[in-house]
Amino acid sequence: MANKKQIAIFEGQKIRRLWDEKKELWYFSVIDIISVLTEQPDFKKAQSYWTTLKNRLKHEGNESVTKCDKLKLQSADGKFYKTDVADVETILRLIQSVPSPKAEPIKLWLAKVGYERIQEVSDPEKALNRSRNYWQRMGRSAKWIQQRMMGQEIRNKLTDYWQDNEVKEKDEYAILTNIIHQE
Repeated sequence: MANKKQIAIFEGQKIRRLWDEKKELWYFSVIDIISVLTEQPDFKKAQSYWTTLKNRLKHEGNESVTKCDKLKLQSADGKFYKTDVADVETILRLIQSVPSPKAEPIKLWLAKVGYERIQEVSDPEKALNRSRNYWQRMGRSAKWIQQRMMGQEIRNKLTDYWQDNEVKEKDEYAILTNIIHQE
């Protein structure tokens, strides 16, 4: 990814974020997200809201607060300050704790996705059908979908074989995958 520091736009508002190459994760400014969800454009008030929410969540034993890191992000004045940031999973957990009409669609979506995932665990065929339907909506041909699903099956068998034959490190998987794609 060429731009490691980028502004994301959510609901027309800027959200500061930073890409961590080692972990391959985006980290988002918690205060920026709180500001959007609470419709609080004043940075100090959004920061105060986040401090209060953070203390409440800590008191309740919510572990998502402990998963927030502090990274230096550029502020509106152009200077860099340590700011609470979190990855997408933690941000989604924090959003569930914000009583806000703007958070409600995200909460509903999380409930829907969670329910679908539970269904897929009990019936894996539902996951395959959901993928097939998604690709069809994207305009993919039946042949493309079939090749994609067969490719996935072959890749799964191959990685199972590698595991059975003592291939353990991520680097080894990467090397073997590159060799396959070169041929």
